[in-house]
Amino acid sequence: MTKKTNDTFEAKLSRLEEIVAELDSEEVNLDDSAKLFEEGLQLSKDLSAKLSEIKFKVEMLKVKGKELSTEPFDAE
Repeated sequence: MTKKTNDTFEAKLSRLEEIVAELDSEEVNLDDSAKLFEEGLQLSKDLSAKLSEIKFKVEMLKVKGKELSTEPFDAE
């Protein structure tokens, strides 16, 4: 199964950045702003879910010595 290019994390993040720029431009009418905001919210939810999924995988795959062990992910 092949993923569409616009389904990648990077493509969604790029689209979200475009939406933010459009909303910041103040040239978008109210109806279009509402649609863009709704699209941006959905993209934000999708991106957040993907980051949570990756965080979980990183936590599960941290190697301690020769054995795999689960440790909390520390982003710092």
